[in-house]
Amino acid sequence: MKKVFTTTLAGRPLSIETGKLAQFANGSVLVRYGDTVILTTATASKTPRDGIDYFPLSVDYEEKLYAVGKIPGGFIKREGRPSEKAILTSRVIDRPMRPLFPKDLRNDVIVNNLVLSVDQDCSPEITAMIGSSAAVAISDIPWNGPIGGVALGLVNGEVVINPDLEQRAESDMYVTLAGTDRKIAMIEAGANEVKEDVMLDAIIKGHAVIKEIVAFINSIVAEIGKEKFEYTSVDVPEDVFAAVKEYAYDKMRSAVLSDDKNVRDSAVDALTAETKEMLAAKDESWTAFAGEAIYKLEKKVVREYLFKEHKRVDSRPIDQIRPLSADVGILPRVHGSGYFSRGQTQVLTICTLASLSKVQMLDGLDEEEEKRYMHHYNFPGYSVGEAKPNRSPGRREIGHGALAERSLVPVLPSEEEFPYAIRLVSEITMSNGSTSQGSVCASTLALMDAGVPIKRPVAGISTGLIVNEENEDDFLVFMDIQGIEDFFGDMDFKVAGTSEGITSIQMDLKVDGLSYDMIRQALDMTRKGRLQIINDVIAPCIAEPRKELSDYAPKILKTTIAIDKIREVIGSGGKVINKIIAETGTEIDIDSDTGHVYVSAVDIVQGRRAISIIEGIANDPEVGAVYTGKVTRLMTFGAFVEILPGKEGLVHISKMAWERVDKVEDVVKEGDEVQVKVAEIDAQGRINLSMRDCTEKPEGYVDQPARDGGGRSHSEHSGDKRGFNPRGGNDRRGGNDRGGAPKKRGGFRD
Repeated sequence: MKKVFTTTLAGRPLSIETGKLAQFANGSVLVRYGDTVILTTATASKTPRDGIDYFPLSVDYEEKLYAVGKIPGGFIKREGRPSEKAILTSRVIDRPMRPLFPKDLRNDVIVNNLVLSVDQDCSPEITAMIGSSAAVAISDIPWNGPIGGVALGLVNGEVVINPDLEQRAESDMYVTLAGTDRKIAMIEAGANEVKEDVMLDAIIKGHAVIKEIVAFINSIVAEIGKEKFEYTSVDVPEDVFAAVKEYAYDKMRSAVLSDDKNVRDSAVDALTAETKEMLAAKDESWTAFAGEAIYKLEKKVVREYLFKEHKRVDSRPIDQIRPLSADVGILPRVHGSGYFSRGQTQVLTICTLASLSKVQMLDGLDEEEEKRYMHHYNFPGYSVGEAKPNRSPGRREIGHGALAERSLVPVLPSEEEFPYAIRLVSEITMSNGSTSQGSVCASTLALMDAGVPIKRPVAGISTGLIVNEENEDDFLVFMDIQGIEDFFGDMDFKVAGTSEGITSIQMDLKVDGLSYDMIRQALDMTRKGRLQIINDVIAPCIAEPRKELSDYAPKILKTTIAIDKIREVIGSGGKVINKIIAETGTEIDIDSDTGHVYVSAVDIVQGRRAISIIEGIANDPEVGAVYTGKVTRLMTFGAFVEILPGKEGLVHISKMAWERVDKVEDVVKEGDEVQVKVAEIDAQGRINLSMRDCTEKPEGYVDQPARDGGGRSHSEHSGDKRGFNPRGGNDRRGGNDRGGAPKKRGGFRD
């Protein structure tokens, strides 16, 4: 039976409808926030999946372009693989929900969000998060939710809950926040160097609204929620774990103590094999639990070392970063390269610069149509010593690349200051904890090595957390987690920023949430860490961006022309601009909204030549200016010379030389390059040229009497029946009358 539950969120109506659509799912809701509509379903398999040691949860976010009145681009006209934005949204929803499921649940759970309608003022991502929480909460799937979610903006210093489209454009940060009614469960942030205290204040204000959302969902559960189903636990039997602990506890304490991941892993592998033999001797059926039991024991040992003894497996103090190193310019032919290592984590980032025609075009549900800066992250098997083939980037790689990208956006120069498309690729060559933040540091180095004038260096670092299982108010926050501490700890809290403030946050949890004090300590610790990296490692390696670009990078020159002249520069069917490109070997991009013209050239001389030609076309020739032009056609009374693409003038036979010329063909032929001077531009815009005035007048020269037709301008002649068009071409209508309006950033190239 259909039921509709309504409330208000950030001044806009929010409703959750049940009992009508997708009734075969374990739980389903239709969420409306403003005019944004999401159908969310939660479905679980009836039996656990065999042979796995993790909870198989999948959260999907399906973007349908009909939701914003678009037909997909391309030939197929059907939505294909999820966009990067859809993948990132799925991850943001997954992260706060996953820790609230039973850790020993092995039934497949699929949460699907189908985007049906989008109101740009009401975030579909936040709507989907609320829908996911509600669908699982009312279902029979075991879960310790619900959660709520909001977006946070900072406009003119004021925190805004769920900022609308206009507010997002002006905001100094965009934070996606999720939590239960007691704790913060997820933070995903991008910010323009926002201070830590400002960020924490915004989080606290956002949590107050999250509590209201959770109460709203709980009221729905109280009315229509299903009883949770029973499931088969796959946890290690208590008697098996007791036997493993008695046999291997002291050996495990010795095995995990090493600052070398390979040594530590080998010792644990050997202990696992030894323990398996011990279990087989006791009861052959117990060997099936050997791997899980050793994992559980290793987790217990590492956590005890950290929490009770404040001892880390590599002997570092709680607030110490592993050994750091950095280098730049290590690849000779790329535009910029940076290497950064932290302990046994190594990242190599390469920077590539290109003309603005190489921006990434986007076909999504929001207003963003293109992306000038792209960051890609690759995590090959060899980086962790695994023999596995390379595949297309997964959700993790896409998420880490997006996090590094978001971290660096606030310090990049504007398109006006630096008219380049920028691509960074972070290659993870060795991984032992927090490669995403390592890629932030390596990327800062690569950008400065490439000569990109960033405002300030950005560095990233992560902190970990251990919470006392018997008293959640008793906890330990520690700096720079390595792999083993990430696996067995309760948090990976990543923060990137400059000396001035935060540029990004990403928080992964294995517990049900964080208190404000935990967040405060993590923010303070990461600030100290990133300042240490900037001051002690990045600055000594490269203090500021290089003043000159690489010899192999394109040099981009800029000019601005009147918008009504763009048509002339492009020419009919692109004829004029393509000719400039062919002659100069450059790439040319034109912004039809502003009149900005960007010329990209590896050879700076040819780039300047292209700029000169374009400016000549857009700016009418001046009397007295000298050009090198090409003879396009001969007449009995003179020669037509193209001084700029699409612009011709006439050199009368009497102006070809100081001496008498009997025939035009005696001086020039079609295709000749000649130097000419603009002698006159008549009232109709017709250009009269002179070749002889580009040379010195002979001593004692006396003008000869004009012959038939001599001395008259080409505008007086009627011999050229086709007429003369000063804008190029021979059609009286003008050479560009049929050329379509230029597209923004046409990217004209050979």
